[in-house]
Amino acid sequence: MTINKALLALALGMALAACSNADQANSSAEGAAEAAADAQAAANQTQDPAVADTAQVAADDAAAAADAAADAAAQAAAAGTDTAAEHAADAADHAETKAEEAKDAAEEVAP
Repeated sequence: MTINKALLALALGMALAACSNADQANSSAEGAAEAAADAQAAANQTQDPAVADTAQVAADDAAAAADAAADAAAQAAAAGTDTAAEHAADAADHAETKAEEAKDAAEEVAP
């Protein structure tokens, strides 16, 4: 294999890895958005005023986490290096987890 072919193969491999990280980040952002929508639905269904505020705080937390996941997905797509894309994808995954936890909290207090 010539040096040009080796460099081309390396560049293609890095591009595929970056796409994979961006795809992972986008998937996490979609999951976080779904969790935020579910959390808001649970908060909207809460009839008891004593827990309505708690459910709404959880829904707001889920929405903030979904925003963070979307920002991380954008960063992963724009990342100049594979390492930066990987870190952004990890951040999106963590934000999705936070959104899921907030959704669970909203659903726990909703009747």
